[in-house]
Amino acid sequence: MEGLFDSSNWLYIILIGFIVGVLARLLKPGKDSMGIILTTLLGIAGALLAGWVGQATGFYEAGEAAGFIGALIGAIVILLVVSVFRRKRTTLPPR
Repeated sequence: MEGLFDSSNWLYIILIGFIVGVLARLLKPGKDSMGIILTTLLGIAGALLAGWVGQATGFYEAGEAAGFIGALIGAIVILLVVSVFRRKRTTLPPR
């Protein structure tokens, strides 16, 4: 039985994270200027957020990974939160 931290599992996490990140950026309106690495990290963070919220609400069991749709929703939520903070920062008058 393969462990959680073997190399093939990490490659799978990175690949799915990239796909989820790209889809989240396509589904969320607006311009999100980020490269491949940030897009991949967005997808991975979306899966972590979805797993955490799912466990807190009883949707997922402890140690159970979030599904693809949950990860996508989590990534979109992260993009929305980041865009709110970016919008607030850019509305300050120039000095």
